[in-house]
Amino acid sequence: MKKSLLLTLLTLFVTLAAWAQIQTPEQFLGYKPGDRFTPHHRMVDYFEYVASQNPNVKLIQYGETNEKRPLIIAIIASPENMARIEQIREDNLKRAGMMQGTPSTSVPINWMSFNVHGNESVGMEAAISSFYTLANPANAKSQEWLKNQVIILDPCINPDGRDRYSNWYNQKMNTTLQPDLQSVEHNEPWPGGRANHYLFDLNRDWAWQVQVESQARLKVYQQWMPQLHLDFHEQGIDQPFYMAPAAEPLHEQLTPFQHEFQDIFGRNTAKYFDEAGRFYFTKERFDLLYPSYGDTYPMYNGAIGMTIEQGGGGRAGRGGYNSVGDTVTLSYRIAGHYTAAMSAAEVTSQNSQRLLEEFATYFKNNTTKPTGKYKSFIIKGDSNPAQVAKLLELLDKNGIKYGRADNRSGLKGFEYQSGTNVSFATTEEDIVINAYQPKSVLTQILFEPHPTLNDSITYDITSWAMPYAYGIKAYALEGKHDASGVYSKPTFTANQAGKTPVAYVSAWQGTRDAAFLSELLKAGIRVKYPEFSFEIEGKKFPAGSLIITKGGNEYVSNFDQKVTTAANKHGITLQTTQSGYVDKGKDFGSPNIRVIQAPKVALVGGAGTSSLSYGEIWHFFEKDLNYPLSNLDLADLGRVDLSKYTVLIMPAAFGGAVNEATQKKLAEWVRAGGKLIAFDNSINLFANKEGFALKNFDTEDEKKAAEKAAEALAKGERIAPYVDSERLEISGGVAGAIYEVKMDETHPLGYGTGGKFYTLKNNSTRFALLSGGVNAGIITANSSYRSGYIGYKIKSQMAQSLAIGLENQGRGEIIYFVDNPIFRGFWESGKLVLSNAIFMVGQ
Repeated sequence: MKKSLLLTLLTLFVTLAAWAQIQTPEQFLGYKPGDRFTPHHRMVDYFEYVASQNPNVKLIQYGETNEKRPLIIAIIASPENMARIEQIREDNLKRAGMMQGTPSTSVPINWMSFNVHGNESVGMEAAISSFYTLANPANAKSQEWLKNQVIILDPCINPDGRDRYSNWYNQKMNTTLQPDLQSVEHNEPWPGGRANHYLFDLNRDWAWQVQVESQARLKVYQQWMPQLHLDFHEQGIDQPFYMAPAAEPLHEQLTPFQHEFQDIFGRNTAKYFDEAGRFYFTKERFDLLYPSYGDTYPMYNGAIGMTIEQGGGGRAGRGGYNSVGDTVTLSYRIAGHYTAAMSAAEVTSQNSQRLLEEFATYFKNNTTKPTGKYKSFIIKGDSNPAQVAKLLELLDKNGIKYGRADNRSGLKGFEYQSGTNVSFATTEEDIVINAYQPKSVLTQILFEPHPTLNDSITYDITSWAMPYAYGIKAYALEGKHDASGVYSKPTFTANQAGKTPVAYVSAWQGTRDAAFLSELLKAGIRVKYPEFSFEIEGKKFPAGSLIITKGGNEYVSNFDQKVTTAANKHGITLQTTQSGYVDKGKDFGSPNIRVIQAPKVALVGGAGTSSLSYGEIWHFFEKDLNYPLSNLDLADLGRVDLSKYTVLIMPAAFGGAVNEATQKKLAEWVRAGGKLIAFDNSINLFANKEGFALKNFDTEDEKKAAEKAAEALAKGERIAPYVDSERLEISGGVAGAIYEVKMDETHPLGYGTGGKFYTLKNNSTRFALLSGGVNAGIITANSSYRSGYIGYKIKSQMAQSLAIGLENQGRGEIIYFVDNPIFRGFWESGKLVLSNAIFMVGQ
C-alpha cells in the first residue's frame, strides 16, 4: 500500500516536472491566442508536441482530407483512466448493446468537435486553448474533472476549409487591427471557407457520410459512442452567443433526460457568462430535427448532442464592429467557446454516473420497446438492385442491422411509393430492418415517412426517408417483424474475357452503371443504347441498356479484357449475345440504337453561383463517375471558348448573377449544338424569356392575391402583424418536401427510373408544362405529395407542374431540373437521372 502510494506520488512529481517544461500555446506558436489565425499544420504540431510530453494524452490520426491534411482526435484522461482506456471504450459499447458483456468501469465519454465549418474560424483556436487546460496536470480543476470522464477533442473537423479561410485571411489582414467590415479582410471571396474541399457542408453530412471526413470521423465515433457531444460553431457578428437548450422543432424521440441535460449545461454555462457580463440566448433558431447535424446525429445515437454558436464568424476576422459599434475580437470569441468547453467538462464530471445510467437505459428501452410509430421496415427484393446496394452501404456505415425476410402474406403497412396503407406480402428476397436493435432510434428516423413537426419554422429540410432518396420499393410496419435469418448480399461472379461476342449488354440502373460507362468512354470504347426495349436469346432488356458491340470497337486493343475488367471493377454483370438480330425490338444496326458520344463537360461556378450546388456536381463527377470535368468561373464566361464543350452545367445561381451578354452567349452556344443542364433557380435565366418555352406556373387566384397585396402595400396598410411575418412567409415556402414525379420512360431522361422519381423540393417556384418541349418529369397531382413541409398556399397548387424538362433550341437543348436532383450527394436516385442528362440526351 505504502509502495503503491509512493509510486503514484513519484509518477505525479515526474509528470508535473515534465509539464513545467512544456510550452504554452503562446510560447510554442509565437503569438498570443487571438492575435492571428493558426494554420492547421501548426495546430497539429502543438498537439503532437503536448502528447509526446504527457502520457495522459493520446493522439490518433483517424483519417485524411482530400487535400491530404491529417484528421486527428486527442484523447485526454486521468492517469488511472488512461491505463484502462481500452476497457472504458469497450464498456461503453457494452452499455449500448454493441458488444456483449457487462461493463466493469464507470467513466463517461465527453466528445468535443471544433471547426466543422472552416470559416467559423474561432473553433480551432478555442480547441488549442481548451486542450492546453484539459491536458495540464498542474490544473487542479481539469484533473479533478478527468477522474470522472474521458474527453475526446477533435480540434478541426474541416481542415481544408479552415486553411482556405485562414490562409486567405492571414494574407489580407492589416497588422494594426482593422474592425471596419468594409475592409477587404472582412469580405471573404467565393466560395468561402465554410465547406470542405468539394464544397460540402460537413455539418449536414453526419448520417449520409458522403464525404471522406465524415466517413473517417463516424467510423471512429462508432468505436466510442460518447455520452456527450458538443459541436462548436460561429454565427453572425451581431448575434452574441447561442447554447443549448435547443429550439423547436425538437424530434419527438428525444428523451426527457436529453432535454434535461441540455438545460443543466445551459444553466451552468450561463452562470459563467453572467459573471463575465456576456450576452447569450437559448431555445431559439437551432432546432433538433434533421438527422445529419453534429447535435442531432449524436442525439439519435443516445448522446446529449449540443450546438454551440459564438457570434463572429468569418466576417469578424481578428476583430470587427458589430451593429452597435462594439469590436468583436478573436480573443473574445475564443473565451466564449473556451468557457462552454470547460462548462461541459464540469457538468459531465458532476453528472457522470447519471449520464452512464441514462445512456444504458436509452439503449435498453429502445432495443426492447422502441417508441416510434413504425417498428419495422421492408425493402422489396425486386427493387432496383443498384440502389438497394447503395442503401445497404449506408446502413453498414451507420451500424444499422438488417436481415432476410421470409415468405409471408397478409401483412399491412405504409407503402412509400403510393403514400398509402396497403396489404402486401414478403418473400425471401426481401430485406427486413426493425427497430429492435441498438441503432433503433436512428433507424426509425432515417426511415420515418412523416417526421412530426411541432413547429414548422425549422432550420433545414423536414423529410429525408431513405426509400424516396434511393427510389426503392419499401413498406413501414407498426409492429415488430423479425428477420428469418442473415441477409446475404447478392454474390458477384466476375466476368471472364473469352471469345469476343457480337455484343456485351449491361443494365442501366444506378451510379455504378454510369461509372462503368464513364470508364468505357475514357478508354475510347464505343457504347450504344437502345431507344426501345428488346429481347434477344431469351433475355429482355429495357430502353437505355448499355450495348458494347464488337463492331465499331475493332480498333480497341484488348477490347474484351478492357470491357470485362471495367465491369468487374464496378460490380457489373455483363450479358453477351452472339447475334445482332433481336427477337423483339430493333436490331443492333438500327438507327434507333444510338451511339453515346463521350461528352466534353464544363461546370460553371464562381461568385453568383451556389458553392454548395457547385460542389455537389463537382464531387459527383470526381468521386462517383470519375469523369473529366472542366471548372469554369462565371465571371470568365464572356471570354471562354465554349465551343470546346458539348455539355455545360449551371448549378443553382443567384438572381442577376449572369449578365445579358453572357446569357446571349449561352443561348447562341446552345443553338449551335450545345447541351445546357440547369439546376434549381438557375433555370430562371430562361423562364418567361422571349424565345424560351419555360414559363412560371401562377394560378389566377394567386395573381389576384398578389395584386390585392400590392394595392394594400401601396396604401400603407399592414398585411399581417409583424410578429407573424415569419410564419406568414413560410406559408408559401418549402422545406424539403418530397413529391412523386411521373417520369417518361420512353425519353432518355427517364431511362432506368421505372417511371417514377421522388424529388426533394426546397424551393416554391412552380413552372407550367413545356409547350413544344419534353415534359420528362411531371408532378401530376396534388396527391403526388409524400412527405415534408410545404406551405398551405402552394401545397394545393402543385398539380400538373414541371419537375424535369427539355427544350430544344436550334441544334442543341436545355435540360431543366426544377429541383436539385443530387441534394447533398445523398439523394442517390437523382444521380441516375442526372447521368441520363449528361450521357444519354442529345445523342
